[in-house]
Amino acid sequence: MMKVAGSEEWCVFEDLGIPAVKARVDSGAKTSSLQASNIRIFMRHAEEWVQFEINPLQDNRSIAIPCQARVVDRRVIRSSMGISEERPVIRTPIRLGEDQFEIEVTLASRDTMEYRMLLGREALSGRYLVDPASSFRLQPFTEDEINERYAPYLKQKNGLKIALLASNPELYSNKRIMEAAAARGHEIVFLNVELAYMKLDANAPEIRYRGGNILGEFDAVIPRIKPSVTFYGCALIRQFDYLGVYCQNAAEAISQSRDKLFASQLFSKHDIHIPITGFAKSPNDTKDLIRMVNGAPLIIKLLESTQGKGVVLAETNKAAESVINAFKSVQTNILVQEFIKEANGQDIRCFVVDGKVVAAMQRQAEKGEFRANIHQGGKASKIKITAEERKLAVKAARVLNLSVAGVDIIRSNRGPLLLEVNSSPGLEGIEQATGKDIADVMIRAIEKKLRYQPQD
Repeated sequence: MMKVAGSEEWCVFEDLGIPAVKARVDSGAKTSSLQASNIRIFMRHAEEWVQFEINPLQDNRSIAIPCQARVVDRRVIRSSMGISEERPVIRTPIRLGEDQFEIEVTLASRDTMEYRMLLGREALSGRYLVDPASSFRLQPFTEDEINERYAPYLKQKNGLKIALLASNPELYSNKRIMEAAAARGHEIVFLNVELAYMKLDANAPEIRYRGGNILGEFDAVIPRIKPSVTFYGCALIRQFDYLGVYCQNAAEAISQSRDKLFASQLFSKHDIHIPITGFAKSPNDTKDLIRMVNGAPLIIKLLESTQGKGVVLAETNKAAESVINAFKSVQTNILVQEFIKEANGQDIRCFVVDGKVVAAMQRQAEKGEFRANIHQGGKASKIKITAEERKLAVKAARVLNLSVAGVDIIRSNRGPLLLEVNSSPGLEGIEQATGKDIADVMIRAIEKKLRYQPQD
């Protein structure tokens, strides 16, 4: 009588030194596959062997187990999207509960997948029936048991190695992050975005810095990308991600947050209330664009403005027309947004880390200035936000998929409105206003993500 497997099971690969890896059991897939990175084919005694690394726990790239095995085949696998990829195939013993037997496994990058392994029907055939409604029928490891199995790997490190990817090491925010990482016992290295470069290659991708190969050195990267290098900085972040390095904010999330038009469209799609906003290409539409946002006074923003730069207040319709048409004449993309008069030059900055508002401050614009940004002379003070404001800040960061975000909110007669979301929020103003060690919160968030356990 055949045993019954659940839709997900814990698999043990003793020959590869893998204590446990969670697999999705899929009888619809013919071949089993295992997440692998840094795959290298080499010759040993006239036979093909493969060297690779396994990150066995999802969302924990601090554990990388080096493995070697003989290549028994090369197989072209076609994904559900029709993309073909050649993968090396190895044969290795697997243990499922009380059973141990050999299976063939293809090695492939599964970093974007929910499971680090797929157990296909070739491995299941003649051994198990699959009950898709149940899980872990063969080996129900508890979280404590998994932690115990991986404890030796976690204790091998005295600290994480973290890269701060930015432009100016003298900025307050960058200094504080480096101080906080060092205080937690980690090694942190400052990398200038513009001095790093990459090698794009399917078999041996690399990132180099000033002529030195930094492949695989880092456990995590903290991106602090200034707007002028967004495109190149995001390319580097994607490359780090391909190499198996955890990036605290992903490239796609940063790109979305920098494109104010796209971000505004995402917010509207997800029922997040923002000031009425208009966007048009033709100067012929200027008058109607102004009417659409309830007329002057109104705000005009460059799509990639930051720290209050590239933001203009037009106090009359005629002034608004002149500014809008001037921007359009030089082919510059702008947003036109209603002016929230009742805010009285105040807004709220919420600092969100991993889905929680860890600090909030109110910013008050200088007399005669409508922008409350600290960089424009705004004054910051600690504030207690409402439950509705907290929910809005968390949702906005989640919509853009940002782990770290500065979410700006304005209070209006119709409730809190989202102004914008910053993917590289400054720490100086909010740390001084609230007295909270935000840099330490950011480092602890990385530790939690990588399941890092400090040594006693």
